[in-house]
Amino acid sequence: MEKVREIVREGRRVGKEDPRRVVHAFKVGLALALVSSFYYYQPLYDNFGVNAMWAVMTVVVVFEFSVGATLGKGLNRAVATLVAGGLGIGAHHLASLSGPTVEPILLAIFVFVLAALSTFVRFFPRVKARYDYGVLIFILTFALISVSGFREDEILDLAHKRLSTVIMGGVSCVLISIFVCPVWAGQDLHSLLASNFDTLSHFLQEFGDEYFEATEDGDIKEVEKRRRNLERYKSVLNSKSNEEALANFAKWEPCHGQFRFRHPWRQYLAVGALLRQCAYRIDALNSNINSDMQIPMDIKKKLEEPVRRMSLESGKSMKEVSISLKKMTISSSFDIHVVNSQSACETLSTLLKSGILNDVEPLQMISLMTTVSLLIDIVNLTEKISESVHELASAAKFKNKKKPSKSNSGSIGQAMPNKSHDDHDHVVTILGDVDTSNNVDQSQSHGEISVDSCHHVTIKINDDDSIHDKNEDGDIHVHTNRVSCEHTNASDLLDSGVKKN
Repeated sequence: MEKVREIVREGRRVGKEDPRRVVHAFKVGLALALVSSFYYYQPLYDNFGVNAMWAVMTVVVVFEFSVGATLGKGLNRAVATLVAGGLGIGAHHLASLSGPTVEPILLAIFVFVLAALSTFVRFFPRVKARYDYGVLIFILTFALISVSGFREDEILDLAHKRLSTVIMGGVSCVLISIFVCPVWAGQDLHSLLASNFDTLSHFLQEFGDEYFEATEDGDIKEVEKRRRNLERYKSVLNSKSNEEALANFAKWEPCHGQFRFRHPWRQYLAVGALLRQCAYRIDALNSNINSDMQIPMDIKKKLEEPVRRMSLESGKSMKEVSISLKKMTISSSFDIHVVNSQSACETLSTLLKSGILNDVEPLQMISLMTTVSLLIDIVNLTEKISESVHELASAAKFKNKKKPSKSNSGSIGQAMPNKSHDDHDHVVTILGDVDTSNNVDQSQSHGEISVDSCHHVTIKINDDDSIHDKNEDGDIHVHTNRVSCEHTNASDLLDSGVKKN
């Protein structure tokens, strides 16, 4: 009785994790009940006979959780059965011309050659990724038809019945999978990528509190709970196989929702690979936090402000990307956080060069610089991820994110021209939704970019039509490139901190 209760509890847990699993179980039962009518209904049984079992077998092996997986397996099985059936009939006909003595020998040779070649082809990476099941069914069907044909006089009738039942079983699976509560692999891949962004964002935004706040003995349970939440990033480390499988299934799926034909699923894998690289840095960062050699809090506090901003702005950038992916809209708001994180890198570099860590011991310096180096790598990866997401949004034709224009609203896209000493240069103040409490000014050799409530970008406008286009309504559209901060190498910061000692 206790085991029954445990099974019931496990069933409830599995159903609550993903209610679509319960629906899928009913869909498989419906498909099997439908194709079983070949056996139960006498006129159908008279037409197909024992071969009706092939329809049942097809449903059992073809019906998968997602539409893409079901459609891919169904097409693989149907095409493989058709090709193998044709070759099996041809092999049987050639062998029968040689006489009853040589016929079994030739059939055995045909089976050996085709089975060996097909098995070798299964090792090809592209074939294994998308057509492995089809090649397997090809071997099985060719061997069965060739062997059965030796004892069966009506070989054409046998091949026709098996092919018909396989197609009927496959079509039943595909139709039920598409029209009865469909589960799209493409949608799952899209949601998985957005969820991974959200998971990494959570760690980066909470990193400052975990690293710079001392833990009191009375809050052990709360700290353990927070650390478990922080370690959710580990799911991203093991997501490669799942992403590749979903991308492979998604390629089989027809247009659905906002996912059009030839959707750029490969770009999803590129973004996912960059996310895993970031997750590896986060894993090393988390290990450094929980290491036995802890740095005194007063030393950490010297670098708290820029380090907090680097982590917080990177996390905000990933959070904005997650929201943009969920809504499938093109947004440049996460680029602002990328620029802010790079600005914090510059501030940290200046702080280290000032000799603020002169009195730090070498071992403590190594541990502190390890944390700084990992954070800088994360900031640089965040920019690469931002560029990759822009490529994905462009290739997938995401919708533009439109915001209503309001006076003094500070929304992205408003521009105010400022006076300049040069008649050919114009300074445009681009207002953006930026958290002014965490922003600092950044000076560069070509001017000053104030990462505050607005961005000042100097744009040179010539009279040449190739530089700007003037519409009939008199508006001038200026073509410019996105401004980004220079990368800061971790080795440079390490050298600047060590040379002072």
